[in-house]
This record gives sequence, structure tokens and C-alpha cells, in this order.
Amino acid sequence: MQNTADKDAFIETLLQERDELYQELSKLRQADGGALEKAEKKNAHYEKVIKEKDLIINKLTDQLAWFRRKFWKPSSEKYIPTDPAQRKLDFDGIDILPEEETVIKASANEIITYKRTRVEREKKQPVRMPLPEHLRREEEVIEPEGIDENWVRIGEEVTEQLENKPGELYVRRIIRPKYALKKDLQLVHEVSGEEGQEKAVKIAPLPLLPLPRSNAGASLLAELIMSKYMYHLPFHRQLAMFKLEGIKIPASTVNDWFVGCGDLLRALYYRLKEIVLESDYIQVDESTVPVINNEKHRAVKAYLWVVRSVMKNLVFFHYDKGSRAQRVVIELLRDYKGAVQTDGYEAYSIYENKKGVLLLSCWAHARRKFNEALKEDQSGATYALEQISLLYGVESMAEDQELDYQQRAELRSRLAYPILLGFEKWIVSYMPKALPKGRMSQALTYTYSLFHRLSRYHLDGRYKIDNNLVENTIRPLALGRKNYMFCGNHDAAENAAIMYSLLGCCAALDVNPREWLTDVLTRIPYYNNDYSRDLAELLPHNWKAGQVLQNSPLEIQ
Repeated sequence: MQNTADKDAFIETLLQERDELYQELSKLRQADGGALEKAEKKNAHYEKVIKEKDLIINKLTDQLAWFRRKFWKPSSEKYIPTDPAQRKLDFDGIDILPEEETVIKASANEIITYKRTRVEREKKQPVRMPLPEHLRREEEVIEPEGIDENWVRIGEEVTEQLENKPGELYVRRIIRPKYALKKDLQLVHEVSGEEGQEKAVKIAPLPLLPLPRSNAGASLLAELIMSKYMYHLPFHRQLAMFKLEGIKIPASTVNDWFVGCGDLLRALYYRLKEIVLESDYIQVDESTVPVINNEKHRAVKAYLWVVRSVMKNLVFFHYDKGSRAQRVVIELLRDYKGAVQTDGYEAYSIYENKKGVLLLSCWAHARRKFNEALKEDQSGATYALEQISLLYGVESMAEDQELDYQQRAELRSRLAYPILLGFEKWIVSYMPKALPKGRMSQALTYTYSLFHRLSRYHLDGRYKIDNNLVENTIRPLALGRKNYMFCGNHDAAENAAIMYSLLGCCAALDVNPREWLTDVLTRIPYYNNDYSRDLAELLPHNWKAGQVLQNSPLEIQ
């Protein structure tokens, strides 16, 4: 009982002291007019403001470092570590099973060992090739000084230099003789009018011309188109060059020729699109092209979509009023079945769960994100780039060993897949360590959100590790933007898509675009007049095969 009384007394004493302290605190607050409470609120507010400012400062510092690197340092996606001797893999906190870690380390060691021990290909010494024999030679003889009858000529040394003169324009004269039988010669003089002439006179029909109501030949049209869409010379510059040679052609006339060529080649372009979309592995990307908007009276940013058949080496550009909306790719790939490799643009995600379509992503884009994060988080970005470098190392092994598609897939499953597994787990564990909304955080989020697409390339040896093939196809478009600056309207942009598509196929297949375009512009009017003929015969891959067959010597049975 005594203990209980003591406890009650102790508790009562504590309560009394608490009440006294509370009363004293209340008196102090009344005395300072709530200044203490206001100060606490201000401190909390200032701490919040400081934290927000710190985030803004970090973000701006990161952006400044990125812009400095972008504009004043060499632009390269090849990763070279600052100090290879201090390379360290930090696995702290990664939930990897022991057997997985063993396989990952073994794969990485094999890739690294291969890189160090592979035999470097011998660099061939440059050899000056002789200039073609069919070129016209202008001889210039330079005699040494002081030669008289006491000297005898014992030989000579010849040095050939390739020189250039402005291109030659010539006139093709199509002469069609008229014939009449001698017994009908009197009838020709007696019968007047066109009807009588047709009955009495025989003349060869005029061959179909590319543009019937024009004096532009196929070779001239091919040169104009190729110079603009391969060498990025606007029409007005080409016309200025013609003017120097005494040939004056109005700009409106050339524009009409270009529109006519677009109409002439449109059916061939649609046939190309059908063939590309029939393949089971394509790469897709999009790029901007300025187009004049008549309502706004200025150039606006429009988009061209690019689709490349990797296995057939064919490409086409698609223009839909300049839109980049998801509806464009939905309509474009409506009936497509196969693998589609893209970047991380959200418009393609609709095909993630479509039956018959397998989405692949691009490791070059992911590598670019980590490369941009190096200044912000060197340790994390360095490790990520090392892992991606290992994946590309597997591709180098396959190329050096000239593996077929099946062998390449097996090599990827054995070496690349364990690296992918460990890299994905590292991304998950490293995300909380990255600066929120910083470049490293963005790189991690981007890569992890697409990791299921990024890792699928190992399923088939035909699939590429990145989307670089289709990006290389877009480069002429980027160069063209800097030269002819814009398309006059949507129709001009559609015609540009036709030209970029057909010439892009020539570049991908190593076909001479001048020879191909001249031949096709000469022959395509006959195909357009006879629907029983397949336009696919004129596409660069079939045209090239036909040229090889035509030029090959006949076998003697």
C-alpha cells in the first residue's frame, strides 16, 4: 500500500510541475505576442524555400554542364573511362543471387578478355588507284630548261591529276522520218487534211517521254532531283549554275517538272511501301521538316515518318499533313505483323500488346542518356556505360567471328543475357540514389521503362542492338533542312517523301542513283500505261539484280 501511495504522490507532483511549466510558457507567449511561434513558422518556410532553390540550382547547374559539353566539346557516344585502372563495380545493395553473380562475372570477363586478346586487323596501306581509262586526257608537256642536242631522251615520268569542268548539257534530237509508197505519192499531194495524211504516210510513233508536254529529258530530271535530295542543292542554286553555262530555265518551270516527276513516281513509291511493310522486321523513326503554313504565313514544324526494312535494305518516308500524332503510326502499321524497333516515343506503346507485333527498343538512345548524365553522376553513369559497352562488345565478337543469325542469337543468350539481368537489377537499386529529376534519374527511368523492349534483341540474331540504321537514313533529311530550309506546302512535302524514299533505297543498296533514276524515268511511263507489269521490277534492289544479270557473261552450255 505504501508503494502505491508513493507512486500516486510522484505522479501528482509531475502533473503539477507540467501545469506550472505550461502556465509559464503561456505567459511567455502572451508576453512576446506569439513571436516564438511566428519565428518557428518562418524557419520552416525558409527551410522549404531553401530546399526548392537547391533543387533549382542543381537542375540549372546540370543543364549548364550539358550545354557546355554539347556545344564546346566533341560530340561522341563512344565511352572512354577517365581512368580505366580505377574501374570499380559497386554491387552494394543489389539483390542478385550468388549463381547469377557468378554467371554475370563470367560473361563480363569473357567479353573483356576477347576485347583485349582479339587480333587487330591489319591496316592496309593506302594505294592510289589509277584513274579510269575512258576519261578524256589533256596532255601538258613540261620540258626541263637547258636541253640541247647533247641530251638524249631515255624515258618519262607521268603524273595524273583528276580535274573538273562544268557538267555538259546536250540536246537529244529525236528524228522520225516519214515514208510513203511511191504509188501513193500522188495521193499524198491530192488528199488534203490530217486524215488523208494518216492514210498515205507512215511514221514511227513517238516514244513515251517522262513529261509529255515538256522538253526536259530523263537525265536532266534525274540530275535535278538527285542534286537536291542527295547533294542538298536547292533548285535556285542549280539554275544559277545552268545560267553560267548560258542555259536560262525559269524557276516555275523547274517546279512544274518536279511536281510532274512526283506524280510519275508516286505509284512506284506506293509499291515500295507495300514491300517494306510485308517484311517481318522494320525500324521506325520520325524527324522534322519545315513546311510553309499559308494561314500562319510562316514555316511550321512538321514530321516525316521513316520505315526501314532491315533485311531487305529498303526504306520509305511517310508524310501525313506533318502530324506526329499516334493516329499516324496506327494507320501506317495497321496490318503489320512482325518486329518493330523504335526509340522511346510513347506513340509506339500501343503496339506493346498487339497480337503479332514485337516491340524492340534502341540501346543507342539509352547509352546517350547515360552519356549526358556523366557530369552529374560520374560514378553511376560510368557503371551504366560500362555495362552497355559489354553488350556492344558481344556484337563486336559476333561480327569479328562472322557468325550467322542463329549463332549470334546463341552468343547473345550466353553472354549478353546475364549482363542484361544484372544491369536491370542495378537500375532498380540505384534509382533512390539518383538526384530527383536530374539527368541520371531521367536516364534510369527511361532505360528501366523500356527495359523489356531493350532486352528483346537477344531473342533473334537478325535483330539489331540499336536503331542506328534508320537514324542514318534520316541524315540526308537533316542536311536538306539546312540548305533548302522548307517545303512550300503539304504537296511539296509529300513529293519530297517520295524522292527521299527512292534515293534512300539507292543509298542503302549501293545503287548509282543517277543511272537508276535516269533509267526509271525513261521506262516508268510504259509501266504506268500497262497495269499488268509489276512496278517492283523498277525498285532499286530488283533493278540492281537485273543489271548484274545483264552484265554477267553468258555461260556456254
